[in-house]
Amino acid sequence: MKPDDFEIMNDVQYDIAWCPGCGNYQIRSALMLALAELDLKPQETVIVSGIGQAAKTPHYIRTNVFNGLHGRALPAAMAIKAANPELTVIAESGDGCMYGEGGNHLMHTMLRNPDISVFVHNNMVYGLTKGQASPTSQRGFETLVQTADRQGVTSEPFNPLALGVAMNASFVARAFIGDTEQTKEIMKKAIQHKGFSLVDIFQPCVTYNKINTFRWFKNNTYYLDGAYDSTDRLAAFEKAIEHDKYPLGVLYRGLPRATFEENSGIYDVDKRPLFQRALDKKKLKELIQTKVSGL
Repeated sequence: MKPDDFEIMNDVQYDIAWCPGCGNYQIRSALMLALAELDLKPQETVIVSGIGQAAKTPHYIRTNVFNGLHGRALPAAMAIKAANPELTVIAESGDGCMYGEGGNHLMHTMLRNPDISVFVHNNMVYGLTKGQASPTSQRGFETLVQTADRQGVTSEPFNPLALGVAMNASFVARAFIGDTEQTKEIMKKAIQHKGFSLVDIFQPCVTYNKINTFRWFKNNTYYLDGAYDSTDRLAAFEKAIEHDKYPLGVLYRGLPRATFEENSGIYDVDKRPLFQRALDKKKLKELIQTKVSGL
């Protein structure tokens, strides 16, 4: 496969609705490169998103798409994978959608360990709704809502990687989209990983965040070296809470364990995806009747 196999913008009647210079463009490019190099086919891939600028990404890539409610991408992604494990399922959205509105879903999806990849565009601001602080905005960050006379943002920034390691998510990583090649490789590792994978992707919002720019991210990050052991959970947590400079790369890989699909029992005997199975209307009617009679 080639990246052009995932290019849809030459064949549609709409434009990409991102500001010039937005980091989302590079994420789109890196993702198409990753899918192509993994030899995945558009019809075998599903990208699920919520609401926001980042969540528009699936509309700009030639794959199957499910665009859901704000913060609700993960339940849909988990259900799609459970219904058809043969699909490659990627959930992607912004830091507000995934960590704010979707924070509870994120936590429980980590615990259930579905075989999906979660790519979060983290620009430390709400880009669609005009620049208010997001869960990952830094203390002191000033917006039209979090104003200077009120000391800007006063909350501690949400730390998705620390949460991931603490919850024993099976794959936790961070990328910076200023380095497209490295981001692509991290994406590939996440997609190839069996189980839940989280990739927090630093990407600048050039309109509403004049602090956390491309240069800022470049100057305030570093890559984990080859000596780093990503299977050491305590070391991973220590890396996850670093804030003088933020580590990039795969922070944590948990021990292999069963996925949500495997634990569901749906495929213990019959390996066919659910959509290929005949619907037993008699059993369905009996199930519904037992629920109704119990009310």
